[in-house]
Amino acid sequence: MMPGRPLRTAEWIGDLDGCVRIIDQTRLPEELAYLDIRDVESMWEAIRVLRVRGAPAIGVAAAMGVVVGLRTAGDSDVAAFRGRLGQVCEYLASSRPTAVNLFWALDRMKRLAASMPDADVPVLRRALWNEAKAIRDEDAAMCRAIGQAGQALIRPGAGVLTHCNAGGLATAEYGTALAPCYVAHEAGRKFRVYADETRPLLQGSRLTAWELQRAGIDVTVICDNMAAMLMKQGKVDLVLTGADRIAANGDTANKIGTYGVAVLARAHGIPFYVAAPSSTFDLSIPDGSHIPIEERDPEEIRRGFGRLTAPADAKCWCPAFDVTPAELLRGIVTERGVIEPVGVKTIAATLAGHGPCPDTCAGGDSG
Repeated sequence: MMPGRPLRTAEWIGDLDGCVRIIDQTRLPEELAYLDIRDVESMWEAIRVLRVRGAPAIGVAAAMGVVVGLRTAGDSDVAAFRGRLGQVCEYLASSRPTAVNLFWALDRMKRLAASMPDADVPVLRRALWNEAKAIRDEDAAMCRAIGQAGQALIRPGAGVLTHCNAGGLATAEYGTALAPCYVAHEAGRKFRVYADETRPLLQGSRLTAWELQRAGIDVTVICDNMAAMLMKQGKVDLVLTGADRIAANGDTANKIGTYGVAVLARAHGIPFYVAAPSSTFDLSIPDGSHIPIEERDPEEIRRGFGRLTAPADAKCWCPAFDVTPAELLRGIVTERGVIEPVGVKTIAATLAGHGPCPDTCAGGDSG
């Protein structure tokens, strides 16, 4: 079992006048530090600079950010309150463009308010607060279901390669790509995880290795350019990564470098699976060419973590994500089961066949 309670990346502390408490992931692995957020500007900054990161965690944080952002709106003018809600959602949406959960959560908050046309401000305020907490709790439950759905992929003695961080730190709790690892570990299964360091911000070595060690799971960190050699030596039996947005056909955006790992896995005959909740699917876009790719400050390459590692005036290209074509995926692990093979029909059938589907799955505009 994981020592202590599972990591809670973002949670609400106190009553409606409380705050959002997040793990400041920029300070890991040196220090487990928490940050209390009480205004929308601080939440925007936390999302933008990756204090909170991972598509599901960003969605949870954004929903809670809406609540703190509405504190500047008074209780007497409902029209002004609703106007402020739109402004706060638009502002938070500008923090990062690729993770669909961000837009899904903000849209859900706006839809709730729209469904209560006659409510006064105090009632609306409390309803939005409860909705944000529900988004967190639902994500935690989805992640545990993903773990149950995918744990059979991890055989005793297997070597599992993962890229970036898709564990408890990237979600409300427990994780997506790491969830099957946690479930298999809790069942007493022995296996090894290889964590790509994930340049340029090292989420694999800083975050994935940290949380797997904390859970007592055997983990080995490798540089990104070592994955091919590891596969050639027969040490990798399964590749499992997360996702930030999945198109209708299964094309998947994830941290930069994921596409290369998928190509290597195909070349070595290794099954490549993506793990993500249904809220990460965006059926409004037919394929990965429609997924916006965030480009980040070149200083993250030139001067990562404060030290100059390239000429100060060197040109650098810094996309945060890439898109892995659906044909490279063996399957997608969701809280609703494993989608295999991956394609438009199998995705639509899985998402539609188990109760109500989020609007992003039904073709709603997720940004």
